[in-house]
Amino acid sequence: MLFLRRHCLLTGLFAVLILVVVCWPTADLKSETAPERIANKPKTPGQFVLRQRTRSEMAKGSGEWKEGSKEAVWNASETAIIICDMWDGHYCVSAAERVAEMVPRMNAVLTAARNHGATIIHAPSGVTYHYADMPQRKRMQQATKFKPEIPLEAWCYVDPKREPELPVDVSKQPCDDPVVGAVVQKFSRQHPGLTISGWDGVSDNGEEILSYLKQEGLKNVVLMGVHTNMCVLGRPFGIRQMVKQGFNVVLARDLTDAMYDPREKPYVSHTRGTELIVEHIEKYWCPSILGDDLTRVSRGSTDPK
Repeated sequence: MLFLRRHCLLTGLFAVLILVVVCWPTADLKSETAPERIANKPKTPGQFVLRQRTRSEMAKGSGEWKEGSKEAVWNASETAIIICDMWDGHYCVSAAERVAEMVPRMNAVLTAARNHGATIIHAPSGVTYHYADMPQRKRMQQATKFKPEIPLEAWCYVDPKREPELPVDVSKQPCDDPVVGAVVQKFSRQHPGLTISGWDGVSDNGEEILSYLKQEGLKNVVLMGVHTNMCVLGRPFGIRQMVKQGFNVVLARDLTDAMYDPREKPYVSHTRGTELIVEHIEKYWCPSILGDDLTRVSRGSTDPK
């Protein structure tokens, strides 16, 4: 009897052990599960007709520039709009107020452009962790990595080979608050007035953004947001870098703002300071457009390739 009891006990334990080994989920099995792939925007026909404002030097080295314009036709399906650093707060209260004033108009332009087939990329630097669980963030992270011939820079400074120093001085103080630092509006996300919709992307990573642009065949880039003389020019996804990477680039000049204090050189109004930066970009980097050009497509649209 004792033998039978021991035999039954061992048989039962052996059966339980088999069930545990076979049925218990292991960490290795979990780690091998591929993450869910996020679908990307379908290609649709439609063309933006962009009235690009340009500036050309009348004679090389003369310092005299002539404003001009040219018309460019871009397939909406090959166009990305990158929204730079439109945060929900800022250490400079005046800058934050101008962002808040810009948001409704910018959102209307983005909604129209998105509906016409353009790709919208939200790039609120430093706070993309806020969107970690959103498909728009994962979409950018899943892009096939692209290795550019010209390495991306963490920050693109003034390039003396093609441009002089910027026309406004921010070396002492870029903020135009009466008392700088008296009130600080901390930021933790993109301004909530800007809609992040289904097919959009969220990233502040230059490599992710470049990889996604290449993966999706996006040849044209519109930059909008803040600040024109800093992040819009200098970020790894900003104007300087996108031009160097060979994209067709424009600045939405009515949907941007500069950091500039009129108490510094050249002692002009804040609005004029922003205009001077826009003119600098038109001279040395790329044309500018108005946001309205992104709100409609031509009737003569062609199917995307």
